[in-house]
Amino acid sequence: MQVIRLFDGVYRLDGRLATRNLVRGRSVYGERLVEHEGVEYRLWNPYRSKLASAIINGLSELGIKRGSKVLYLGAATGTTASHVSDIVGKEGIVCCVEIAERSMRELLKVCESRPNMLPVLQDARNVEAYADAVKEYDVIYQDIAARDQAEILSVNAALLKEGGFAYVAIKSQSIDVARRPELVYREFMASIEKRYDVLQTLPLVPFTKMHLFAALRKKREQGQAI
Repeated sequence: MQVIRLFDGVYRLDGRLATRNLVRGRSVYGERLVEHEGVEYRLWNPYRSKLASAIINGLSELGIKRGSKVLYLGAATGTTASHVSDIVGKEGIVCCVEIAERSMRELLKVCESRPNMLPVLQDARNVEAYADAVKEYDVIYQDIAARDQAEILSVNAALLKEGGFAYVAIKSQSIDVARRPELVYREFMASIEKRYDVLQTLPLVPFTKMHLFAALRKKREQGQAI
């Protein structure tokens, strides 16, 4: 088997994306576990993870690495968040903010076996409600279906360190189903430019349609505190 390291904690196994399993012997969403030279990997399905599809489609820099503190907005049932948990390892933390109680019930099951995942049942607009969970984050990852996706990302910038990364899956149909996606994406970028520099944008086809994935960095001169 050929194992190629793409990023810290992210690998390609014979052409398939994978992360090194933090909880040996356990899968999260039915993904296949692969053993190679004493290391167990979890195959990472790009059809179920926008971050995985962005990596496959050419993401050039991944700020999530071992020891990172990640604020995950819209963690849902924990599919992608669990792979982020693998990447940051025992030294890191993934604060998983999710508003839906049904999704939170499934997320809690994932967090039970992963001590670096912190579940927070909260609206991502209410930053003050979880601002004290971690002093300062290295990365924000956002995957939220809402009209005010840009505003949510902007207000949470207060918790991100200066120069920190932000990754967001922009859902054009959730923002405005009547407008052309290209116009929605352009407006989104314009609305967050005061706080973030745009490093890269990527379409997520064929894995996910009507989405644009954006890699951002918080502007150093815009450091804020709640």
